[in-house]
Parts: sequence; structure tokens; C-alpha cells
Amino acid sequence: MEPKDSPMPRWSLGSGSGLPYGSFVNSLSSLTPKAEETEEPAISQRRSYIAVAVLCYINLLNYTERYTIAGVLPDIQTFFVINDGTAALIQTVFICSFLLLAPLFGYLGDRYNRKYIMIGGLIVWLVTAAGSSLVTESHFWLLMLLRGMVGIGEASYSTIAPTIIADLFVGTKRSMIICIFYIFIPVGSGLGYITGAGVASLTGDWRWALRITPILGVVGLFLLVFLCPNPPRGAAETHGEGVSGQSSYLEDVKYLLKNKTYLWSTLGVTATAFLSGALAFWMPTFLSRAQVSQGLRLACVEEPCDSTDSYIFGAVTVLTGILGGILGSGLSRWLREKFPKSDPLICASGLLGAAPCLFITIFVASTNIPATYVFIFFGEILISLNWAVMADILLYVVIPTRRSTAEALQISVGHLLGDAGSPFLVGAISDALSKSKPVSPEWSFHSLKYSLLVCPVVGILGGLFFFLSSLYIIGDRKAAAQLVEGGPREPQDPSSEPPIELSNGDKTNHEDNLSQNI
Repeated sequence: MEPKDSPMPRWSLGSGSGLPYGSFVNSLSSLTPKAEETEEPAISQRRSYIAVAVLCYINLLNYTERYTIAGVLPDIQTFFVINDGTAALIQTVFICSFLLLAPLFGYLGDRYNRKYIMIGGLIVWLVTAAGSSLVTESHFWLLMLLRGMVGIGEASYSTIAPTIIADLFVGTKRSMIICIFYIFIPVGSGLGYITGAGVASLTGDWRWALRITPILGVVGLFLLVFLCPNPPRGAAETHGEGVSGQSSYLEDVKYLLKNKTYLWSTLGVTATAFLSGALAFWMPTFLSRAQVSQGLRLACVEEPCDSTDSYIFGAVTVLTGILGGILGSGLSRWLREKFPKSDPLICASGLLGAAPCLFITIFVASTNIPATYVFIFFGEILISLNWAVMADILLYVVIPTRRSTAEALQISVGHLLGDAGSPFLVGAISDALSKSKPVSPEWSFHSLKYSLLVCPVVGILGGLFFFLSSLYIIGDRKAAAQLVEGGPREPQDPSSEPPIELSNGDKTNHEDNLSQNI
């Protein structure tokens, strides 16, 4: 760390040598367990906390809106007369749009005004999400199109918001804020079921369930415009001066492909997303069909359908998301200094422990609904251990000036192979199995039950991926820290304006110095 009373230089480094570019003093505090937190904030603490509150509020709405459809899925299937595979396409189209655009917004977020990008994306999200509620029963294709456009807005926000938080705080304070931000993923998901089912029940029309979050989103848009700053990149570590860098996108990708911890942990994130997506989309419907097969409830033949399971599953998701997120983050902070490999092993333990819980859940549902919820509770707590810890792993094994690209690519891969396909895969397997026997409420339940068995298998694979990442995390973390600490320092020219871009000659000198240091 630089002496606290010395000015922090503003500089950038080209990447012609293939080494990470940008300020090597950026985010050192997030790479070391005992980072100093006495640096002056780039933006006042009060304004920073207000900005975080706004970002968390919008993150909550994002995930609430995403899973509102799952809360009223039986109503939507009845309204459009669609099977399980077709119903799952609603979520798949949304996720595909989200993952395809995430790299674009990651690229733009590293180079242009992040606040304006989020505002534009949020406007698209509000308009298309509200428009989804106006589709008639003969225009299901339009609902699919609008859900795909909703993904545009969410991609712009989910990719950029964490980088703004990273530029407002340093050290353990940043880790705590990131933890809070990511806790709103399961909390928002759970509220999506509750909001969807509750609004549909109160109004007698499932369409109003799709309108409530856009209405609340208008408030979030105004808060974002007036209360959220766009801090310079690296502002928290450079007293607000910021840093800049030059690198091609291909160089960024090549760097990430050589980082084994990042690669294996990304596969683990993908497995976590697969589980979360499949369970979030199908579990309320699965529980409803389980009760129909036991004769505890009549099958839904016209809307509105019974939404009790959406309420309960939503409440369980909120509670387990909070408890799991806090527990995972707490274990990480407690074990990291004693056991440097603890973070990926916590994630591995979470997925490996969740697998048997999910297996028991699937089969116990045939006979005992209360016991099913007990195992869902423990399974979701174990999965939720990963959210904040996964984010920390990416932050300290990737060079600071390439974190946005790393975040965007991880989002793309995680959604493409994870929750983009898992709802459709489960639905397609269910449809294929249901055709093997005459249609009946009981076989409709069993076909979905057998299709959900893919979830515990993926959970075991995800645990193995995180275990493999633990084999490389110490070396990759040290390599990132050494590059940050060993980067050449250039005296600051008071007459220059941020960010400073070095000339070709200066860049060559810096690269030579860097090679000698390494």
C-alpha cells in the first residue's frame, strides 16, 4: 500500500506485452484479507450508502420481476393452453437475451458512462415488462418477444451495478456491501412468487402480477437518476482520481482463459445457476401437482389457480437466501486467514450438501408435503451459501481492470449453460415422460418429479468444479496480488487531466519495468 499521506498516481498501462492493463494499485485492498480501510472515500460515505440502497432496491425489483411469472405459471399455462416445455421457453428466452447482451454491457461499462447505460436499460425493462401484461391469448409469441427484451434491461444493470459498488468502497466494507447486494437475489426471487401469487389472488387476474414491479420500477428509475453517482473507475482506491487502461477484448479473454481458478469457479457458478433456475421455475408447480396427486387439492382447469405453494415457497426462498448468504459470507471471513482455500471449499460443500437434500425432496413430495418443505429449506440454505462467496472469488483472482469483463463472461456462461436451459430441459424431459402414459394428474406429477432428478446430479458436478478451483486459488490469488503490488509507479503530472494515457514510448518503458519486477 502507498503511504496514507502520499498522493495516489493516476496512470494507465497498455497491454502490448499481454500483461494485465490499467492501474496496478487499483483494488489492492480487495485482494488482501487485512486490507487497510483508512483511505479517504472518493464520494462521501452518506452519498455512497444512499447509492448502494438505490442499487439494492433495483436489484430486488429485477429478481422479483424475473420470478413473478413462476408464481403464476399455472395461470399462464391455462390461459395460453401450453405444455411444460413451451411454458419453460418463457424463462429461457429471457435468460438467453440476458446472457447474450451481458458481454456487450460489460465492454461498454468499462469505457462509457455507467449511469447512463443503466438508466437506458432500466427504461427498456420498465416498458417491456409492463407490455408483457397486455398480451392476449392468441399472441403467445409476442409474450416471448417482450420477455426477451426485458433481458436487455436486466443485462445492463446486473453487469454494471457491482462495479459501481466496487468503486465506492474498499476492503472488508466492500465485501460486506457486495454480500448485501447479492443477498437480494434470493430475496427478490422469493418475493417474486409472493408478489405474483398475491396480486393475482387479490385482483383475480394474473396480468396485474406482471404490472406491479414496473410500477415500483418507475420509483427506482427516478432514484437512480437523482441519487446514484457514476464514480471514476478505481475511485475508492485512488481518492476519487480514477484510473484508465487500454486493451483489446481478445487480450482480456485470453488472460481469463489462463486463470484456472476463474475457469473452474465459473463452471461452479454455472451449476449453481442451473439448480437455482430449475428449482425457482418449477418447484411451486411441482408442489402443487404433488398435492393434486395425493388428492389434497383439485387440478387447476381454469384461472385463477391455487397459489398457496407460491406463497410458501417464496417465503422459504427469502428466508433461506438471507440466512445462507450471511452464513456463507461469515464462514468465508472466519476461515479465509486460516485456510486460504476455504472459499471454493465452502461453495463445494454447499452444492454437495444440497444434492441429497434435493433428492430427498423430490421423492418425499409423493407422500409428505411438510417434510418436503423441510428438505427444500435445508437445500436452499446450502445453495445460498455460494452467492456472496462466488463474487469474492472473482474479485481477488482477477486483475482489477479486467473484472467487468470477467463478470460479464461469467454471467454469460453461467446463464447459457445454467438457468437459461435448465427450466426448458426439465420441462422437455417432463413432456417426453408424460407421453409414455395416458394423461392424468398423477402421471403429470410423476413425469415432472423424474425430470427434476437432473438437479442433484448437477449439484454434485458443481461441487467437484469448486473443489478443482481450490487446487489453484492460492497461486492465482498470489499472482494477482503480486501484479497489483509490483506494478510500476509514475509520478503524477499536476497539469494533466484524468485519466492519463501514456505515449507509446512511455508505455514501452513501463512494460519493460514491469517485466523486470515480475
